[in-house]
Amino acid sequence: MQSENHNYTMSTTKKIQSALISVFSKDGLEPIVRKLHEQNVTLYSTGGTEDFIKNLGIPVVPVEDITSFPEILGGRVKTLHPKIFGGILNRQDNESDVQQMKEFDIPQIDLVIVDLYPFEKTVASGASEQDIIEKIDIGGISLIRAGAKNFKDTVIVASVNEYSLLLDLITEQNGSTTLENRRLLATKAFHVSSHYDGAIFNYFNTDETIYKESIANGQVLRYGENPHQKGFFFGDFDAMFKKVHGKELSYNNLLDVDAAVNLIAEFKTDGPTFAILKHNNACGLASRKTISEAYLAALACDPTSAFGGVLISNTKIDLETAQEINKLFCEVVIAPAYDDEAVTVLQEKKNRIILVQNEVELPSRQVRTCLNGLLIQDRNNITDNKEHLKTVTITEPTAQEIEDLIFASKICKNTKSNTIVFAKNGTLISSGTGQTSRVDALMQAVDKAKAFGFDLTGASMASDAFFPFPDCVELAKKAGITAVIQPGGSIKDELSINYCNENNLAMVFTGTRHFKH
Repeated sequence: MQSENHNYTMSTTKKIQSALISVFSKDGLEPIVRKLHEQNVTLYSTGGTEDFIKNLGIPVVPVEDITSFPEILGGRVKTLHPKIFGGILNRQDNESDVQQMKEFDIPQIDLVIVDLYPFEKTVASGASEQDIIEKIDIGGISLIRAGAKNFKDTVIVASVNEYSLLLDLITEQNGSTTLENRRLLATKAFHVSSHYDGAIFNYFNTDETIYKESIANGQVLRYGENPHQKGFFFGDFDAMFKKVHGKELSYNNLLDVDAAVNLIAEFKTDGPTFAILKHNNACGLASRKTISEAYLAALACDPTSAFGGVLISNTKIDLETAQEINKLFCEVVIAPAYDDEAVTVLQEKKNRIILVQNEVELPSRQVRTCLNGLLIQDRNNITDNKEHLKTVTITEPTAQEIEDLIFASKICKNTKSNTIVFAKNGTLISSGTGQTSRVDALMQAVDKAKAFGFDLTGASMASDAFFPFPDCVELAKKAGITAVIQPGGSIKDELSINYCNENNLAMVFTGTRHFKH
């Protein structure tokens, strides 16, 4: 085969005269192939892609005609050949490369279109290791790196996601590309290759001291935590939620939504439960026979803080509940479902964000920046339940107190430390959040309960960590608390236990601390 004549100049705009196409996904490929054919581009291909092009009635040159070597090893080796990679990697402004192209009769390849084997989807499907290994692309990833490296001369399209971009370019620019076009596509290609390799590494990796993460889809937010900060979200928001109505979510909205999702997950199997959050902490939460009753009880906890908050339900929101919600200014409403009439009512506020929460498994690890690196930990997946409770006092909690203790503990787990939570009859009464001492948190909770007219007599108290001194149970007793839940584990546990025994307080240990910083 004779190599084609090309314009080996320093021009940054180059006309596509030949293309190698080897893809997994053919979706959206047909119009590209037809446009390239219309522009008299020579097409090279292999395997299933070659058959696809032939079936369109468009001429295509098999790769074997270039390499004089057939596909081998069950298709594992197709394009890995000097005549293919020479055609992609040659520098058109380098005289030595030009001479070698002629010497070895290597055809120029101006455009490479690749779509890799779906490794991540294969892993997610639960396929066998043998099937997963076979979905590790070798030729495709090599073509991507070669085309991207030589972006000065070669156009690389590395994913089905870029098919439409390529079609627009060759249509609008009559088969030509600029250096800027090629550099952009090369950047996208290196993103594809690095993400792909990262996924393969994470499949094999068992060393927890090595961390690699690549998130393919991100979005620019209006700003970060404050207007002078840039903000971005990396993740698949659309997999978690269907956005029914409202403005774009902000950085702070997303943080509150995250906190709301984690909190309501604690009540997933409970009866109708409604939570209201502000700045990542619950300011209202209640469980009732109906979701409307739960919402009204949650709102009554702290109607002041509820203004501008994020609302979340563990069950469908009906018309009655929506009508009550509509009386409140709130940023976001989240539920697994809504009655149609409820959505109509909630949409009356044009900026109110309405989200339908999908069933999506959250990451098993949590990541945050720290100093010049990252801190990573397992998600706190322990939710205190009756089986975890160990009564350590003479007075045992009543059945209702046990329910309230567990209820309070679920909220406590999802509240910024140091925290104290008061609950009564399936209702958050008040909480002290983010205090530098547990006593301060307790006093804040007491003051807040009084401010909203709540009677703490017979209420239950949860603490995210143990009591090193008896001062907290002393203050709790004076406020009217009758039952306490805490992890235990202090070398001075007996001081708090003795005080409870002397004052007829019930106290249970869970053995699990729930710090949240």
